[in-house]
Amino acid sequence: MTPAVDLLNKHKIEFKIHHYLHDKNCDSYGLEAAQKMGVDAELVFKTLVVNVDNDSLLVCILPVTKMLNLKHVAKVCAAKKVQLADKQAVLRSTGYVLGGVSPLGQKKPLKTVLDNSAIGLPRIYVSAGKRGLDIALDPADLISLLNALNADICQ
Repeated sequence: MTPAVDLLNKHKIEFKIHHYLHDKNCDSYGLEAAQKMGVDAELVFKTLVVNVDNDSLLVCILPVTKMLNLKHVAKVCAAKKVQLADKQAVLRSTGYVLGGVSPLGQKKPLKTVLDNSAIGLPRIYVSAGKRGLDIALDPADLISLLNALNADICQ
């Protein structure tokens, strides 16, 4: 199906796949996903890739209803400068196109930070690696599988 789904199956992680028809004219992929899946948007998380000190990439997972705070991310990784990564760099490192970037099954595993708002939720929804395809899973499983850090990374 996708590398994200393959990774979850390989590690025997419990998850559920959700398909929806993606509207190519929609600008907000995450809010579209929440609406079309009929779930609370606070449970749908987006995957953003940032460039840290022009040296390395970092994956940030946060609710689609919130904005990433680059200063908070810089503090978490003790960096001077953090900016959103170029879309070609994202595609090269993850293997996924924008709007379908999954934190799972990336070509080059990257250090990952999950926003603290996910802690304590029974499940969150993240991209399965394609627009129109999401995965629902326990955030504790996501943290464990990715060896992710937890931090307040939203504005």
